[in-house]
Amino acid sequence: MHAMILSASSPVTQSFAPIPASSGQSRRYRPNRAGDRDANRALHVIAVNCLAHDERTRAYAARRTSEGLSKKDILRCLERYIARDVYRILNCGDVPATKPTTAS
Repeated sequence: MHAMILSASSPVTQSFAPIPASSGQSRRYRPNRAGDRDANRALHVIAVNCLAHDERTRAYAARRTSEGLSKKDILRCLERYIARDVYRILNCGDVPATKPTTAS
């Protein structure tokens, strides 16, 4: 995955650059359909697994659901966040801050 992300290292080439898809009074954006499909799938799998297993991600999804977003829109947001983190890690060496989890 490292080489795959490096070869397509910006959100534009990973299909996460938003394109306006507004209609009437609704303002929304859709992801660009061009880009590296393998990288997109990897980011999607990471986002789905985070939703299934990470408490912070579940809390984020619940908050965004209460704001009126669909599950599909929430996954798009998560994939963009993950793509930014991966890009930052691979290019700058920055590791995003995470809270340690405790077993209860």
